[in-house]
Amino acid sequence: MSFSKAQDLIRLARLAATRRGGISLEEICDEFGTAHRTAQRMTDALETSFANVEAVDGPDRKRRWWLTDPLLDRLQHRQETAVEALDIAARAAQADGRLRHLRALNDLRDGLLARLVPKDALRTEADAEAVLTAMGQVTRPGPKVNLQPAVLDAIIESLRGPFRLRVRYGSPDAAERILEPHGVLMGHRTYLVARQPARSDTILNFRMDRIYAAETIDQSFAFASGFSLEDYAAQAFGVWQDPAQYGEVIWRFAPEAAARAAEFRFHPTQVVLPQDDGSLIVRFHAAGWLEMAWHLYQWGDKVEVLAPNGLRALVEGHRRADFDALP
Repeated sequence: MSFSKAQDLIRLARLAATRRGGISLEEICDEFGTAHRTAQRMTDALETSFANVEAVDGPDRKRRWWLTDPLLDRLQHRQETAVEALDIAARAAQADGRLRHLRALNDLRDGLLARLVPKDALRTEADAEAVLTAMGQVTRPGPKVNLQPAVLDAIIESLRGPFRLRVRYGSPDAAERILEPHGVLMGHRTYLVARQPARSDTILNFRMDRIYAAETIDQSFAFASGFSLEDYAAQAFGVWQDPAQYGEVIWRFAPEAAARAAEFRFHPTQVVLPQDDGSLIVRFHAAGWLEMAWHLYQWGDKVEVLAPNGLRALVEGHRRADFDALP
């Protein structure tokens, strides 16, 4: 057996041991990027190499393999990539003010290193530090809205429940509101997606930089029936929701900008239609004309709004021909 196949077999054994329901052929194909027949050969090798392998057909008629009493925690695997990933995630959490997540990520990192012998731990830390040093962090231009860590912690705690949230919104001395958090939308501004029961059952957006105080209340609630944060977010181009503006959006990119525009994913529901003259039509359904206008300005006169009329009027007169580069 080659070294690479031996490594794959050990990894497969770990997956079979750590996944509660075992691992199926389809999941092996996805994890290892192999064909179905290769996945079958890997499970054959798993059963041949380990005496404590069980294979059971589940309710979905899929066979799954797992290891009982695997003792795989005695195998010391190299952890450079895992430590690098945790350090990068911790850096992002610190930049966002998510101190709760920062502490948790650092605890995971320290736990990984603690399981290694000192020599390997030092090498792993040094290798991870070398990668992080080489990965520069690009600061986006423009102002950045700072969020209060205490507010973020309270929101995360309420989402975990889910529990209701008591906030002061708009100003430090504003009257208290009781909200039912349904999620958080990250963007140029960060919004709390929530209901305000005293007002209505409508899902609303609250700018998190305008939440001056937040406290989790020991009162649980039920999420809105059928609510999906992914579907909710897809109703907008950016993060702002405006049901009155929701509808079909059609943009036409000039031939000289078509190739560049084709590289963008403007919206999850977009349809891209190359035209005979070399231009590109992009269609999707969303709201948020102001955020669309902010983005379209970067394309100068290389994009034309075909629909809706309100958005076309908003960008009228602001299409420039003297930009040196496309987004």
